[in-house]
Amino acid sequence: MKQLDIAPLERLQGFLESVDTGDLVVRGTLACFSLRLQGLDKKLSKSLEEEVFASSSPLELARSPVGPLSESGSRKTLVSMILVLNSVYPDYDFARLRSSNFQRQASLAVVEEAVDAQLIDVSKVWESTPGYMEEDPFIDTLWRVLDESCGLKDCDIFTYKDPEPFEEAEGSLWSMNYFFVNRREKQVLFMAVTGISKTAIENSETTYARYNDGDSDEEESDEHNRSDVVANSMANDMDDLQ
Repeated sequence: MKQLDIAPLERLQGFLESVDTGDLVVRGTLACFSLRLQGLDKKLSKSLEEEVFASSSPLELARSPVGPLSESGSRKTLVSMILVLNSVYPDYDFARLRSSNFQRQASLAVVEEAVDAQLIDVSKVWESTPGYMEEDPFIDTLWRVLDESCGLKDCDIFTYKDPEPFEEAEGSLWSMNYFFVNRREKQVLFMAVTGISKTAIENSETTYARYNDGDSDEEESDEHNRSDVVANSMANDMDDLQ
């Protein structure tokens, strides 16, 4: 699946890679993909669509969170979200996901309200960060860039309901994710944000540092022992010659 190069979106993504809000570190992903598939992606999409149709119950064929799976458009929407997840999180396999793993959002206004409330502290960091503080407020910038990237008013909006991989990090306290699917423009914009306990991150880094130090000490000890063995061997050889 081809990720689109959209400079303003990539700049926001850079800011959201790690935002220290005090007690939390907020980490986010923003990416927009084209649904005009080619090559292997096109073959995989067709295969997944066939699997979805074959494995769907009569109820799902008539009604599901992404629409009636008897309709090709609904199946393509589901498959597109699966392909996005596979692209963003290559260490996971989402091929077995089905419509029940997703939930349609009631409206853009509902999503905006939820995102705005969760990212209040991120907005405060934006306002005090050189290079960003001179610009429009973070929330205004976020929604403007998302709209320019994917035409939000023309999107169906979904969320993936399972916690993995969004809450896999130790100390993860909350997460949210959204798929903005614009069928007319054949694009899907993916947004995921996670709040992680700063204490958990610091503890993890401390443990990692101690583990590495332990490895280093062990290597030095091994090297010292090897040196002792070589020295003893040489001394024994000298005794034999005498």
